[in-house]
Amino acid sequence: MDVEIRRVTAADMALFGRVDEDVFDEPVDPARLSAYLTSPGHLMLVGLRQGVVVAQVAAVIHRHPDKKTELYIDEVAVAPALQRQGLARRMLADMFAWGRELGCEEVWVGTELENEPARALYERPFGPGGVFVMYASLL
Repeated sequence: MDVEIRRVTAADMALFGRVDEDVFDEPVDPARLSAYLTSPGHLMLVGLRQGVVVAQVAAVIHRHPDKKTELYIDEVAVAPALQRQGLARRMLADMFAWGRELGCEEVWVGTELENEPARALYERPFGPGGVFVMYASLL
């Protein structure tokens, strides 16, 4: 597969002018993207194919005063035409390596129970998942 995996920095904003369908939940907002990429501890990888963003993994480093530093995998997405070809696994492996370079000792991710493709992806590096409850609200 001819996809380049790149660690994104604030200098890479122009990459997001061409994004394949379903790589992000909503259109990429330049101001939000800039805020994300300039915030310490926010990491993003993109998969590029012929100048088009075809995949992404976003993560955040969580530092605690009493626990190990952890890497939270926030988003994983691959354009539909490239799914089930190992790209998401490659990108997760690269994100894990980046997290280790930055001092992370643990990694975690969550997904919906009914999201079978995501659960299959996460089973290999994480093992069988448990159940946890999450609460969310608008501020």
